[in-house]
Amino acid sequence: MSVSNAQGLTAEDAGNKAAQRKLALHQAIQILGMLPVLLLLCIAFHFLSDYRFFSLQNISIVMQQASINTVLGAGMTIVILTGGIDLSVGSILAVSAMAALIASKIPDFGMLGIPAALLCGLLFGAINGALIAFLRLPPFIVTLGSLTAVRGAARLMGNDTTVFNPKLAFAFIGNGNLFGVPWLVIVALAVIVVTWYVLRRTVLGTHIYAVGGNPDAARLTGIKVWAVLLFAYAASGFFAGLGGVMAAARLYAANGLQLGQSYELDAIAAVILGGTSFVGGIGSIWGTLIGALIIAVLTNGLILVGVSDIWQFIVKGLVIVGAVALDRYRLKGSART
Repeated sequence: MSVSNAQGLTAEDAGNKAAQRKLALHQAIQILGMLPVLLLLCIAFHFLSDYRFFSLQNISIVMQQASINTVLGAGMTIVILTGGIDLSVGSILAVSAMAALIASKIPDFGMLGIPAALLCGLLFGAINGALIAFLRLPPFIVTLGSLTAVRGAARLMGNDTTVFNPKLAFAFIGNGNLFGVPWLVIVALAVIVVTWYVLRRTVLGTHIYAVGGNPDAARLTGIKVWAVLLFAYAASGFFAGLGGVMAAARLYAANGLQLGQSYELDAIAAVILGGTSFVGGIGSIWGTLIGALIIAVLTNGLILVGVSDIWQFIVKGLVIVGAVALDRYRLKGSART
């Protein structure tokens, strides 16, 4: 009797230890996310590009290339955490950049371009949020319509031409640096820190995760779901407006037709690669940063290796599909554990 009990306890202990190891492995994967993939890509491109990838100049270029996508990805993370999607961020970036350029030409008030762009982005984001929160329209349909409508507004603002300002008052944001660190990178990191604080250290952040996890249950617990959704899309629009400031400062120009094209796809890919789930309620802003860096490394590395822009589009498309597949695998893994 005692022997069988001992054997039973031994088998039970072994099963518990195996379950604990599996859970620990799953948690480690969630914490590390796509960081190992990012490191492997960097090492691979370093050797494939004749040791040019890890040069200081190229690392600076990669970080600057990732900066705008990181800012857009921060807003997209908040939206996707609520179980939604925002396909209009590229168009909002374009119309905000156009507003920034037009306002920057006001004599002696060139810096007004920054608040003009931020308010423009906030306005369009709030409109998206109001349609989704109050009229209960599907986020995909609302933001798909905004993608086209806002793009048209950007073209109207610039009379369908490129607007230039060679004396742009805030050009330092796009081309300057602080103690050797590009301002674009500083702005992107500031956005990441602020977003992390909101998501992880405020009641609002808790409500965002709750709405994404189960909006009906969140509503029953007293959470104002409409307010959370309105905030999410307004924040996404605001960050897209900030992206417009960064793009305009980088280029000294804005074009309603071309600027921001496909930026929404890069932002979505960065968010999903970073571990945020399409179903909502699961994800982190630090994962989005890693995802944005992966997209930037891919773009930069493929150029260094000499891959044509046609194949770059194909690779990016495959990355997006792979990100969705990875998301489904993560969900299944969470269900098993």
